[in-house]
Amino acid sequence: MVRTFVALLVLGALVAAQDKYTTKFDSVNLDDILNNDRLLNKYAQCLLDADDRNCTPDAKELKKAIPDALTNECAKCSEKQKAGTEKVTKFLLEKKPDLWKQLEAKYDPNGEYRKRYDDRIKKLKS
Repeated sequence: MVRTFVALLVLGALVAAQDKYTTKFDSVNLDDILNNDRLLNKYAQCLLDADDRNCTPDAKELKKAIPDALTNECAKCSEKQKAGTEKVTKFLLEKKPDLWKQLEAKYDPNGEYRKRYDDRIKKLKS
């Protein structure tokens, strides 16, 4: 009986853990990336390429999470990840609109998410 209970607790913890994206890369300094064209371009290349050959581990994880995060409004994101998403989005909209358009073309070719998030994007632009 106790073993069954422990097994259920472990299973429950595993399922709960899968309901969130990994936080092991939350310590990455976004300002260092955004303010360094070489680093930013490396991340952009990863996100835009069809394969993961040019991806760092954190960029690969981000690339894997983007489609799901767009679909579920970042429901699996930590608060730090949500804040980081806003920071990066605002930066790209203001300072790298061409890169934003390339990412939008890849991850939202039909404009579905653009419509869904339009109010949030307008707030970030102002």
